[in-house]
Amino acid sequence: MKKTLVSALTTALVVGAASTTFAASNPFSDVPADHWAYDAVSQLAADGVIEGYGDSTFQGDKNITRYEMAQMVAKAMAKKDVSAADKAMIDKLAAEFADELNNLGVRVANLEKHADNVKWNGELRYRYWSTRNDGERRTNTDQLRFRLKPTAEVNDHWDVHGQIDADLNLTNDSTADAKLKEAYAQGHYKNFGTKLGKFALWSEADQGLLLDDDFSGAQVVFGKDLKVTLEAGRYKGVANTEDKAASMQAIDLSGAKGKLRGGVAYHHFNSDAFKTEYTKYDTKTPASEDNANIWSAGLGYNFDGNVDLFGSFAKNTSADEYSTSHNIQLTYKGADKVNAGTWGAYAAYRYVSSNVSFAPTFDTATSGFLSNAGAKGWEIGADYTPFHKVYAAVSYFDGKHLLNSQDVKVLYGRVSYFF
Repeated sequence: MKKTLVSALTTALVVGAASTTFAASNPFSDVPADHWAYDAVSQLAADGVIEGYGDSTFQGDKNITRYEMAQMVAKAMAKKDVSAADKAMIDKLAAEFADELNNLGVRVANLEKHADNVKWNGELRYRYWSTRNDGERRTNTDQLRFRLKPTAEVNDHWDVHGQIDADLNLTNDSTADAKLKEAYAQGHYKNFGTKLGKFALWSEADQGLLLDDDFSGAQVVFGKDLKVTLEAGRYKGVANTEDKAASMQAIDLSGAKGKLRGGVAYHHFNSDAFKTEYTKYDTKTPASEDNANIWSAGLGYNFDGNVDLFGSFAKNTSADEYSTSHNIQLTYKGADKVNAGTWGAYAAYRYVSSNVSFAPTFDTATSGFLSNAGAKGWEIGADYTPFHKVYAAVSYFDGKHLLNSQDVKVLYGRVSYFF
C-alpha cells in the first residue's frame, strides 16, 4: 500500500486533518508547502502519528507493510479528544488491522466494543469420528456445528455474552434445535474479574482433565501471575436426566513462573443422581454416596518456546472405583487460527475415568467411552492453519476401555472456520 494514500489521506481523516487548517510546522524536507498532503502530513507529525525517516524525509511514495500501518493506527488510537466521526474511522481501522495490532501488543477490544455495541463472532465446525471396538464393526460419526457468540458492552466494567449452538448429524441427516449454551454478565476490574450466569466451566489446574463444559452460577478470579478462581453453581453433567443437576463449589489456584506453570484445584459436587440414578458415573450398581470430592493438580514446562510438556492427575476421594484420572502430553509448537501456515503436533498418554473426568476436553480419547467407565491409551495428533481463521486437526487414539479392557481405536478429524 502507498504511504501517501494511507497515512496522508486515510489516517488524516482519522484525526480530522482533511477538514481543518493546521498551524503545525512540517518536519519533512520532501513535502513542500504546496503539496496536496502538506496540511495532513504536518498535523500527523505534530500529533506523533507518523515519524518519517532519520534523514528528515517522509518518502510518501514508498510502499509500507501492514505492520507499519498498524503502528500508525495504534498511535491514532492513543489520541483522546477526537470527534465522533474520527472515532468511528479509528474503530474501523482498528478492526481492519486487529491481528497486526494484537501481535504488536496493542489491545483493540475496547475500541471494537465502542465501535458497535453488539458484536457477533462465531464458528462453523465439522468433526468426524471413526471408532472401532475390538470384535465390532466400525462406527462413523459426522457432525456439523454452527455457533454464534454475541457480545454487548454495558459500561466500562461490564459486558454481556451469549453462545448459541446448532448441531447437524450428517450421518443420519438429523438436525438439533439451536440451543442457548451460554448467557452471562462479565465484570472487569484491576486484578479481579467475575462472571454471573451460564458460562464455560474449565478446570484450569489440570487443563481440562476434569471439565470442559458449561455450568450455571458465579465465578470470581483474583490475581495476575497467581490466579485464584472460586466457582459455585449448578452443573447438569453428572446425570443423564434433564431434571437433575448437581450443586458445585470449586477453588482453583494456578500460576506460571518463567518456563514453569502449574496449579491445584478442588471440586465438590452434590446430587442425588450419584446414588439414585444409573448414570455414566455409576458403572455397575447405583452408588450410596451423593457427593463427589475431586482433587486435581497439573504441572507443565516449556523448554524453548516450541516444546512443551504437561502432566496432570485427579482423584475422586468419594468414589470406590474408577476414582483416578491422569494425563501426560508432549507438544511441539501449535497452530494459531489467525496465522496461516502455523502448525503443531503432540503425543500423549491418557487415563480417563468416568467417576473423575465428568466432561474432559479430549475429543478423541473420550469419544463415547465414559459410558464404559472411561479409557486408557496412547494418542497422537497434529493441527494446522492453512488459511487465516481456518483451523484443521487430526488425531488417533489406540487404547482400551476401563470397564472390560476391550481394545478401542479412534480416528478424529476437525475443520473450523472462524468469523
